[in-house]
Amino acid sequence: MTRRSKPTRSPESIRTLQQAHAYLEPRRPVDSAPAVERVAFFRESARIYAAVAETDRFHHHEALYWATREREHAQAAQAELDRGKGVARVARHA
Repeated sequence: MTRRSKPTRSPESIRTLQQAHAYLEPRRPVDSAPAVERVAFFRESARIYAAVAETDRFHHHEALYWATREREHAQAAQAELDRGKGVARVARHA
């Protein structure tokens, strides 16, 4: 039997990688969302994963990976905004 984490209501209460994934996945904007929306999401997501790396020590390196990945997505979306392509897609890595 696997243990499920309780639903997370605020980003500040997230302590584990599982909680971070559960909180962020339903909030992830679609690829065709405006770049400004994606920048905001990916920056917040990177911040959450970086914080989780400090609290969920068993998943420290994985959380750091996710923080870096989301930061790169934010930078790509920001570059779209800077080029004036606010609705272009950001590549997602599986």
